[in-house]
Amino acid sequence: MTEPEPVRVAVVSLGCPKALVDTEKMLALLAEAGCLVCAPEEAADVILINTCAFIAPARDESLAAIRRAVALKRRGPVRRVVVAGCLPQREGRKLLDAEGGIDAVVGVFDRTRIVEAVTAGQVPFVRVGRRPSPCQDDRGRFRLTGRHTAYLRIAEGCGAGCSFCTIPALRGPLRSKPAERVLDEARELAADGAVELNLIAQDTTAYGADLPGGTDLAGLLERLDAVESVRWLRVMYAHPARVTDRLLDALARCRRVAAYLDLPIQHVSDSVLEAMGRGYGRRDVEELLEKLRRRVAGIALRTTLMVGFPGEGPGEFKELADFVRTQRLDAVGVFTYCPEPGTRAAGLPGRPPAGASRRRRDRLMRLQQEIAFAANAAKVGSEVEVLVDGVDPAGRCVGRHPGQAPDVDSVCILRQPRPAGRIVPAKVVACDGYDLIVD
Repeated sequence: MTEPEPVRVAVVSLGCPKALVDTEKMLALLAEAGCLVCAPEEAADVILINTCAFIAPARDESLAAIRRAVALKRRGPVRRVVVAGCLPQREGRKLLDAEGGIDAVVGVFDRTRIVEAVTAGQVPFVRVGRRPSPCQDDRGRFRLTGRHTAYLRIAEGCGAGCSFCTIPALRGPLRSKPAERVLDEARELAADGAVELNLIAQDTTAYGADLPGGTDLAGLLERLDAVESVRWLRVMYAHPARVTDRLLDALARCRRVAAYLDLPIQHVSDSVLEAMGRGYGRRDVEELLEKLRRRVAGIALRTTLMVGFPGEGPGEFKELADFVRTQRLDAVGVFTYCPEPGTRAAGLPGRPPAGASRRRRDRLMRLQQEIAFAANAAKVGSEVEVLVDGVDPAGRCVGRHPGQAPDVDSVCILRQPRPAGRIVPAKVVACDGYDLIVD
């Protein structure tokens, strides 16, 4: 009797690194169940789409991926379309009615049901729990990043209460992983070849607030600093109101922690920040940046800013532009505000016209481009350590220095190709826009 052919699963992973970790765990569960994962979409039996629903453009991208998968199903050989993640969590069963051709939906709290969703004959298959589970165990993932780099999720959900944000509705309140489980996962990733671990959560600086014994991010970094084969630990998604002196000490003292902090500021106008519910003002931000630069030698600072929020007039935007011009941060992402149904901000008056918001975004990005290009020119002749990522689609050997995070920041272009996963000394010999050219 011949064995049945394994189910071939193609995967489309959208959204943030937290969603990527979910995708990697679901792929591991499918592989353990005997499925052939990461097949080409055109040759797959099942297409699995892990979606993002944070803002309207992300939902549009998710819906476009779903429609492409459904079109392939109608032509064959795709037999089943499975939609997971934040979009099912947001829409539930309504997604099936809105988008014909979906066979299964799985929410963010039910990823352990993914094997049933992919292999069961039941149509429709709906598993969208509304009660948040503890932060799920991410060990044993089928990693989609390079072997040398990995995302390490330390918590799930958020309780910051920002007026514009849907995360609490989609992902629930803060649930931190116990420190021992984080350490076990770090050791597992290191044993699998990861020399760089990028710590992620909706708010990494809230880590441990829901755990007993005074556990916090600083203490976790100190313990992770002892994982011998890891070379770089990087902190992403830090909330400005929660960067403590104890955390500053850990950033400065821990030898494996990269001199880097991703610090989403959103805005600097006091009135806009109050409407956003961020819990700090401009002076707080400026004092924090001064302390970071003074106490953490050579720290690279990345932020995200939002324009077009209700109440942002020309004066508030000028404050923001002046801040960008004077602070000269290493990397800045700028987004236009999208009103999200169910959030407090959606009902606020005074939202700037869409055209004005786009112009403000473009103006800030041009301003930051000038700052970034000048900073790169000043780096020519300096020595850096570079973690080699490999060959990019353009055929260049690329890597990153400690001030460059994967996926979101610029890169170093190596004139002499090196093996992926190596950390090598290099000299900056030129710059190419946002990128550095190194020997």
